[in-house]
Amino acid sequence: MDNVIVLLGPTASGKTRISIELATQINGEIISADSMQVYKYMDIGTAKPDADERRGIKHYLVDEVTPDEEFSVARYKEIASGYIRQIIRNGKIPVVAGGTGLYISSLIDNIEFSDTICDWELRKRLQKEAEEKGNAYLHSKLMQIDPSAAEKIHMNNVKRVIRAIEVYTHTNKPISRHQEESRKNPPEYSFIVFGLTMDRDKLYERINKRVDLMLEKGLVGEVENLIKLGYDIRTVAMQAIGYKEILAYLAGEISYDEAVYIIKRDTRHYAKRQMTWFKRMENVIWMNVDDVDDEQEIIKNMKYHIATSGIFL
Repeated sequence: MDNVIVLLGPTASGKTRISIELATQINGEIISADSMQVYKYMDIGTAKPDADERRGIKHYLVDEVTPDEEFSVARYKEIASGYIRQIIRNGKIPVVAGGTGLYISSLIDNIEFSDTICDWELRKRLQKEAEEKGNAYLHSKLMQIDPSAAEKIHMNNVKRVIRAIEVYTHTNKPISRHQEESRKNPPEYSFIVFGLTMDRDKLYERINKRVDLMLEKGLVGEVENLIKLGYDIRTVAMQAIGYKEILAYLAGEISYDEAVYIIKRDTRHYAKRQMTWFKRMENVIWMNVDDVDDEQEIIKNMKYHIATSGIFL
């Protein structure tokens, strides 16, 4: 069975830099597991690595679709699986790196999704309900039909709430049960999963500094350009943290300082939810960033685990 390396962790934990360094040293190529970096034209607010930062390492599932395109976890798994096969055929090692837990779980747990279930009218209706009655109202509907999924999906993750309701509406079976049944299928690959962790206060400080850096790099201008391209709050991708707040600021709905405060706060909350998801995952080899002075020590430790798993480096 072929091996795939996975590097996960909360936002601002250093995944991008470490994954690129690791790929450089093990002849790897990177498949992003970030639900926002998949979109074109959204670079600053998603902390997308530029050409210099990538250091010649090929990245997949970055700039894959435009912001108005529907991109589901089912589509992610299909495309990512194809890239994994391609990388292995080319004699390189796939490195899946990112912080979107559902994307990573779809590969590791080999979750199968019902791609045939696609009800655009229902999705639009539910989206309108969320806009008019609030995210909590829509989330309460999911809680009534699928408490297990509702506990795992945050009410502000409207896209996933809608998807869970859609699946139940058409199958009378909770999406959580679909996922449980699909996990019975053995994975195609042997996954070696590394997780980055660090002191929460230090992580939150890094998140705050990262937001400041995004603004210095021109996040407001990036959002203005997206508006010129025809994307607005009705575009699913533009509802992401960092983008919807700047949209509200540009529309005069909140002040600049309010926008910055909300972005930092919600990003910290998102990082907390990421860690909650990752801590539930099994067989993760955790690396505490606080325990080392040099990231090369983390790389060295990862390479040791990879080598002992039987991968020739």
